Amino acid sequence: MSSFKPLPLATKISTPFWQALKEQSIQLQQCNSCDGWVFFPRNHCSHCLAHDLTWKPVSGEATLYTYTVARVPTMAEFSDESPQILAVVTLKEGVRMNTTLVGLQEEDIKVGMHLKPVFDKVDAKGNTLLRFTGVDSDLSVLEYQDPLVNLPKNSQGQVQVPINNLTALNALVTDDFSPWSEPLTVDQGLINAFADLSGDDYWIHTDPEKAAKESPFGTTIAHGSLVQVLQSRLPLTLPYEIVGFNTMVNYGSDRLRFPTPVPAGAKIQSRARVKSVASTHKGLQLILEVHIHLVDNDRPSVINELVIFYR
Repeated sequence: MSSFKPLPLATKISTPFWQALKEQSIQLQQCNSCDGWVFFPRNHCSHCLAHDLTWKPVSGEATLYTYTVARVPTMAEFSDESPQILAVVTLKEGVRMNTTLVGLQEEDIKVGMHLKPVFDKVDAKGNTLLRFTGVDSDLSVLEYQDPLVNLPKNSQGQVQVPINNLTALNALVTDDFSPWSEPLTVDQGLINAFADLSGDDYWIHTDPEKAAKESPFGTTIAHGSLVQVLQSRLPLTLPYEIVGFNTMVNYGSDRLRFPTPVPAGAKIQSRARVKSVASTHKGLQLILEVHIHLVDNDRPSVINELVIFYR
């Protein structure tokens, strides 16, 4: 399965279900008042409305209630599964689930046939979706295949990701930031030069004597915009290189914040992560979340969700 596809969002109520799938187990809620089984996850029993539910493991044995074969992808991201067999199955406990069938030929699919679960690991984090297949199939787990593993690398060791490989591009999305850049000192001379260029010569930036007496920071501080644009002097060590595009355009920022001031004379450094990737009519949109910090300070001085378009 392509990790570029949308995934369910685990909520406080449904987390036990999704966590169990990661462990190749199926958990359902059962009512302690009427013994009824409940799905989808909720706070109350769908049979007697009692608020006394317990999560319990089940086998996943099921029968096929109904199905349809989607020959036209429901979304472009699902084109690798075409034809996609969309199904509703009835578990032994009586609850029904929407799912997809895997490992079956169309001519072998019959309403009422017996099914067993298949745990489909869809990303490197272990997120798992529940599929079903015939009871005679050897299939039980679909392992995640990292789409970046077999791609070439450049001379700097960066994985070269083609602009048209959406699955590999989406695999760049991560919660982990790149290594820190080399530090850069933001001295008063640099601050003054930016004040002259921008016209923003407010004393909190340019008058050290007054700032020492009247500023809440006890010294002059760099303009937030200055710290932002200094990103170009803080080269990032990203693990990838996108290749095969004609133009790359900085489209602006989805989010820009200056949480922590940068005092004159302080050293800053940066790091980044790919927050999201999307295919749009304007081209490939990549959001690079860039953080600039004071050295040895956990709180960012700049948070910039930079929107980049590749065409």
